[in-house]
Amino acid sequence: MDLLLHIENIIENNGSDFELSKLFKQFIKEYKESLPELFEQSQGKDFLVKHTKKLDSILSLMYKTILRRMFGNYLPMRGSIPIAIIALGSYGREQLCVHSDIDLLIVYEEVEGFNTQRIIEKLFYLALDAGLKLGHRVHNTNDLFKAAGEDITIRTSLMESRFITGSAFTWHATQKELNRIRLHNPKEFVLAKVNEAQIRRKRYPISMQPNIKESVGGLRDAQLITWVAQTIYGVAALKDLSNTLFEDEEYKDYRIALELLFRVRSALHLICNKQEDRLLLEHMPSVNKMLGFSNERRLVSKVLEAQWRISNFTQIFVKKMVRPYLVDMHNIGKFRKNRLSRGIYEYDSRILASFNLKIESINHLLQILVSLADKEYHFDAGFLNQFTYTTITHPLSKKTYSLLKELFKKKHMYCFLKLFYDAGILHHLFLNFRKVLHLPQFDGYHTYPVDLHSIKCVEALENIKEPFIQAIYDEFSDEEKLLLKVVVLFHDTGKGRVQDHSEVGAKLILPFVKTLGFKEEHVARAVTLVRNHVLMSSVAFKQNIHNERALYKFMSSIVDSKNLKLLYVLTYADVNGVGEHIFNSFNSKLLKDLYLSSLEISQNSDRITDAKKRVIIEKRVQNNEDFQKLPKLLQTKVLRVESNLFFFRHTPADILNIALKANETKAYSYSVKASASLTIEIYRRIPLNISYLLATLSYLDVGSMEIFTLFDDLKYFKIDFVDTISEDEVSAIESVIENAFDMSRHVQIKKIDITKSQLNIDCEHSLTHAELTINTTNQRGLLAYIMDCFEELQINIVTAKIHSTKHKVRDSFLMEKQNDICNNVDKIYKLLTN
Repeated sequence: MDLLLHIENIIENNGSDFELSKLFKQFIKEYKESLPELFEQSQGKDFLVKHTKKLDSILSLMYKTILRRMFGNYLPMRGSIPIAIIALGSYGREQLCVHSDIDLLIVYEEVEGFNTQRIIEKLFYLALDAGLKLGHRVHNTNDLFKAAGEDITIRTSLMESRFITGSAFTWHATQKELNRIRLHNPKEFVLAKVNEAQIRRKRYPISMQPNIKESVGGLRDAQLITWVAQTIYGVAALKDLSNTLFEDEEYKDYRIALELLFRVRSALHLICNKQEDRLLLEHMPSVNKMLGFSNERRLVSKVLEAQWRISNFTQIFVKKMVRPYLVDMHNIGKFRKNRLSRGIYEYDSRILASFNLKIESINHLLQILVSLADKEYHFDAGFLNQFTYTTITHPLSKKTYSLLKELFKKKHMYCFLKLFYDAGILHHLFLNFRKVLHLPQFDGYHTYPVDLHSIKCVEALENIKEPFIQAIYDEFSDEEKLLLKVVVLFHDTGKGRVQDHSEVGAKLILPFVKTLGFKEEHVARAVTLVRNHVLMSSVAFKQNIHNERALYKFMSSIVDSKNLKLLYVLTYADVNGVGEHIFNSFNSKLLKDLYLSSLEISQNSDRITDAKKRVIIEKRVQNNEDFQKLPKLLQTKVLRVESNLFFFRHTPADILNIALKANETKAYSYSVKASASLTIEIYRRIPLNISYLLATLSYLDVGSMEIFTLFDDLKYFKIDFVDTISEDEVSAIESVIENAFDMSRHVQIKKIDITKSQLNIDCEHSLTHAELTINTTNQRGLLAYIMDCFEELQINIVTAKIHSTKHKVRDSFLMEKQNDICNNVDKIYKLLTN
């Protein structure tokens, strides 16, 4: 479209403003439709600059059109009209993304003879009617200083001003005011921006679905260092400080990382056709294709690496610039008293280093860490700078390994590992991390990439919150604690290969533990623990942990009780390192039950049968003082409960408590607990509409379900949910339970897709029970659907174990062998897959 020619035709023919805005709107629409092709030409390289220049030309033409419209053929020189149109924010930086707001500043001067207000008004109307997404400010040049002082956001945006069109004289006057703003209270402004960034970084931590703009190492961090540099040094661009503040090579690496984020963000905007800054899982295939990476894992790994690079660069050099503002002369004496080495100090559990200090050797730096008291530390950017730019040669020296071993012995090593990660040397000190550096884990379970997850696991190990597990850990010898910390750090380093990562990891840890000088016994334990590090959680969450076959098979891999104890603590750390709230009261109980049952087996050389185990537990119940106070008839009823699982799954105190509540129940009773995750307990003598109950509560994820027939035809139900609810929601849950005793109620259950290949019925599970396992996609209402099918078939479910991720479920159900179910397996398959 020859836009200029069409504009002239409309003006010459005295066309309406509507015709002009319609013309621009069509032109902008065609331009936006061409953006994917423009991006594809270079896979997004220089895309934002080209896009910005195009918008400059459109706005310049709009301004020219307004002037032509108002002055006709007697158009004055553009520079004589006291208006300057200025780009702000990302538009000012020439980094404007496709669906971001176009931030404009219109500056004018009061000059007699020019109706500047009218010109500005008509320009805005034309731009908005044409479909441009404007964010704008209008100021007289004399008002700029006052406006900047009223709001730090305004001052920040003014720092990124770029002249588009209009009067060069007005722009020159504006620049004088902008420089005046920059020089006004720079310390206050800079420290406010740094504090703002610290809050943001806590709100948007590192993630495998990163926010390209806000996350740690995102575009906001890059903007921060630019704002600080402009305020303190008055430079137009950060690169002007190359070979002054930082080396040219350092800036080059930073800039390459930044360009990747620009390309990813642009691709996200084009794919979503809206402002979207999160690299979510569903967008990764399209972004990967647009940017030409080999696969999504490679794409995300490069994005995470880029964000690490930007975070490291900005942390170091922002602090280097602002440190003069932070110096408190009153603390100089305290620093001198707490000097660790020349130019390196400890103050208030923070380690600081002078930026004037030459980069020390890695052994010298590690020796400083070893010499510190055993507690948590924070590290100043100057000290981070030392570790980032120190030289590490391979193979590592014996001295280096010796120092690393001393660090592993400390109770607080997490802070050192995080320092190594932030400095980018984790994989240089621990070569096993080379393949898993910034490696994402798209399993619907992990929150962090492999390297950061491993460090988080060490943090969990050093901060055990379960008293029972802490007591086990405290019993370990110093050598065993040292070994366990090494295993926790290295357990996932076998990932990123085609082979089973547990087997690869077991091979990788072997040379490291040998180099550290562990005894052969501990070397063997390290290999066993890494090889089986997912086994305990897998068995606890996915299998019937009260089945003796499962327990003996589990212990055959673990070998002995010492390995079991070490694995239990390792599993605790591993699950806690996955992400917040992943380790909860539900899976805590499952792991503890598996541990106790397995420990009993490991400590008995003779095979314990279910019958023998039942007798042992019955004796414990009978020896309970409170149980002995029960009426003899009730004692007999409790001990005659048919289900072995009821005794296996509960402590004597639990059995007593359940028996008392059951004995007091007339028609039905229930309790709802919401202290941790939601738990519902129901005792009933009358029918319970279980499928209605589960279907109504299907918005909550079920963790496990127990159903036991006790005595006097009374059934006991316990449903543990993964989700937590507020106390305000308890009454609503209670109403649902009350309604579930109305057998006429029915909830339409959504269509559930299950294939026969996803089902397995094991009729040889035990003499009295068969087991159904379902391994299928995670679907809302799945459990309600299954229970509805069981009710139709009159199958009595004893217990259910639910294990789910975002995408998959693995559920198991123990069924009583009644109604000839093992001779009607095909009927069960048919109903469930119908």
